Amino acid sequence: MELFDLHGKVAIVTGGNGGLGRGMAIGLASAGADIVIAARNRAKTAATATELRERYGVQVLELSVDVCEETTVRAMVEQTLHTFGRVDILVNNAGTNIRKPPEQLSAAEWHTILDTNLSSAFLCSQAVYVPMVRGGGGKIINNGSMFSLFGGSHVLAYGASKGGVVQLTKSLAVAWAKDNIQVNAILPGWLHTDLTNGAIQDLPGLYERVLARTPQGRWGQPEDLAGVAVFLASRASDFVTGVALAVDGGYSVMAP
Repeated sequence: MELFDLHGKVAIVTGGNGGLGRGMAIGLASAGADIVIAARNRAKTAATATELRERYGVQVLELSVDVCEETTVRAMVEQTLHTFGRVDILVNNAGTNIRKPPEQLSAAEWHTILDTNLSSAFLCSQAVYVPMVRGGGGKIINNGSMFSLFGGSHVLAYGASKGGVVQLTKSLAVAWAKDNIQVNAILPGWLHTDLTNGAIQDLPGLYERVLARTPQGRWGQPEDLAGVAVFLASRASDFVTGVALAVDGGYSVMAP
């Protein structure tokens, strides 16, 4: 359907070589977008890039990027413009977590999580602003979390960063609406990724508790974000901005 067609568009996906980022990159590529995978693990990036090229026939630019460093973020955008001549879509997906009770979290760990999850979204968004304006508009998709909504005893910095992602999303949506740039957030529920699989191992009973609270009766998969990413990246969402969209099988609306 034309509303969801992304042929001719270029999407940067940070952390797009695995987990939720890979799921969104698959969705965007399936709709025809050329993809820039910006991540640090070159082997994983190469494998994902090969898959996207072979399955969907799109062009893929592989970049090793530290999204916490302003100079490398700016270089990422310049390399994208040099290769494709445009930037239409940015998916701020790169993230990390350190599970500790608040009293054990060091200042360095706090800054690592805030910089990776929140500051990077600001830096990347700021870096694509001028190219998007020059191209007549764009779409920014920020990856939040259920911890954008809920607290957790062992996710102090993570929750703070993901709550910040929602507020960043709202403020950018208001500031850049005049430029035809729509900015939205996805709030993934409990989906199987390396991070959540680690949590399952570390927290006995977590898997069962999540399952019991999820009306759809299953944990999600990264591919569950594919269609949502296409919607928020396409013309179909031109009048949608500043929204934090839960993709959680009903977890956030289920009474405990």
